Amino acid sequence: MSQMSAIPPRQHQLSNGVVLICDPVPGFETFALSVVAGRGARWEDPSRSGWSHLLEHMVFKGAGSRSAREIVETIEADGGQLNAATGHERTSFQVRALEGGLPLALSVVGDLVRHPTLDPDDLAREKQVVAQEIAEATDTPDDQVFELAQAAAFAGQSLGRPILGSATSIAPADPAALEAWRAMLYAPDRLVVSIAGAVDEDEFLRLAEAAFGGATAAVHPAADPARFTGGHAMERRKLEQAHVVFLLPAPSIADPAYWPFRVFVEALGGGMSSRLFQEARERLGLAYAIDAYGEAYADVGVLGVYAGCAPADAGRLAEVAAGQIRTLLANADADELRRSKAQLKAALFMGRESLLARAEQAAAQHLGLGVLRPASAFAQAIDAVTREDIADLAPILLAPGRSTVSVLGPKAAMDASSRFEALLFS
Repeated sequence: MSQMSAIPPRQHQLSNGVVLICDPVPGFETFALSVVAGRGARWEDPSRSGWSHLLEHMVFKGAGSRSAREIVETIEADGGQLNAATGHERTSFQVRALEGGLPLALSVVGDLVRHPTLDPDDLAREKQVVAQEIAEATDTPDDQVFELAQAAAFAGQSLGRPILGSATSIAPADPAALEAWRAMLYAPDRLVVSIAGAVDEDEFLRLAEAAFGGATAAVHPAADPARFTGGHAMERRKLEQAHVVFLLPAPSIADPAYWPFRVFVEALGGGMSSRLFQEARERLGLAYAIDAYGEAYADVGVLGVYAGCAPADAGRLAEVAAGQIRTLLANADADELRRSKAQLKAALFMGRESLLARAEQAAAQHLGLGVLRPASAFAQAIDAVTREDIADLAPILLAPGRSTVSVLGPKAAMDASSRFEALLFS
């Protein structure tokens, strides 16, 4: 066993429900801190769409006794880096810093999560900034095509609404309403403070208690259950290239079929030896970029295939994607499964070499699975996947008879949806 994995992470819990995960890694002079709230855009109703992302922006405009400039200058003056991200099911704040910088890191992030200023003038300006971010995403075809697919796959649900929201939905947010939203979104019952690298566990526990122990504990509602509805989303634009996304329902993060699904995705379109790359790009020359991916949420998942191609080739590419999904489910080759497993395990263990990935993965494991598992356990689960396990995915992916196809591009590409479904469900 390598030095990096010799000390297993330890989990603690404060009296208000905040979970602390400490993962000391010998040989490092830096640490990564990830403070993760297990809530995100899935908790928004239509009138609050985008509020979680807007709040993430706003906490950096001032928190505790620090101004926006002081927040970043204080961290960077100590050699650190500060970042944040909002997703459908999680919101995370990350600090990378030198050994000895933990008191400052926890103080700053504690203020961001618990004591943001939420100044009205800052809020008015930040709404303009976010509106430009929304406009930029809309103007970017290979971003917008994914938004179209997500909206069609989960129609009328929070999981189908864009994380950024819209200029209309963020407009009513005021400081008082955002503060109430913060109290729910970052509440201690779903808050994980995870650290990896050069850390003294006793110091970490003491400082984390000071930063987060005073947060008020309360019971908050769960997100509404998600349901893959399927559907088509077509947007005609005058572009040189068509962008297409195909989605199918897939296992959730806690489903026993999760690891067979991950192996399937890797074999389908995870690398240069994958079926989609070899068939669509190398043999047929239909696309420069094509890959498959999997998204696993708490209660549902999706299999996705993305490609950019000449508009006239979109229909043929759709048939290739459908055909490769069907044949891989029916007859996975032993050699390609070995390659896929090796790639997944390599990514798993390479990720362990990143302190930030370790901290984030530990928080994600707790929130998604309720337990911390060593990387070796996941590697064993990958190795255990059989051809029969791949075949058993068919009822999950295909039996519902539903898919989502989004196409963004010229008229010539718009037959991709009908040709994908005709072959996939024939």
